Amino acid sequence: MYTISKEFHFSASHQLSRLPEGHPCARLHGHNYIVVVELQARDLDENGFVRDYHELGALKRYIDDQFDHRHLNEVLGRDDVTAERLARHFFDWCAERLPETSAVRVSETPKTWAEYRP
Repeated sequence: MYTISKEFHFSASHQLSRLPEGHPCARLHGHNYIVVVELQARDLDENGFVRDYHELGALKRYIDDQFDHRHLNEVLGRDDVTAERLARHFFDWCAERLPETSAVRVSETPKTWAEYRP
């Protein structure tokens, strides 16, 4: 199996209002997010690629236009926008356009990652 991945960055705010009062993530706060999309294929295309990295430009535009410097609760219409939910959201978006999508990882901090892999 061949695997490729590409990393994307954006900054945004969110609030996890379902958490107990006093929990730091219940307050409005922001992160510098990292999104890594992974694609897999058993065979390479005629150019020797799983997928041309250039074709992932649509994901960059989607992230830049819809997520960067936005309030994620408003973007996704939820009060529980976690890294886990973002990973699933980006996975579904990518899988619809790039059938080779095998996983998406999202980081909110340099030490934490959430991944969605069906």
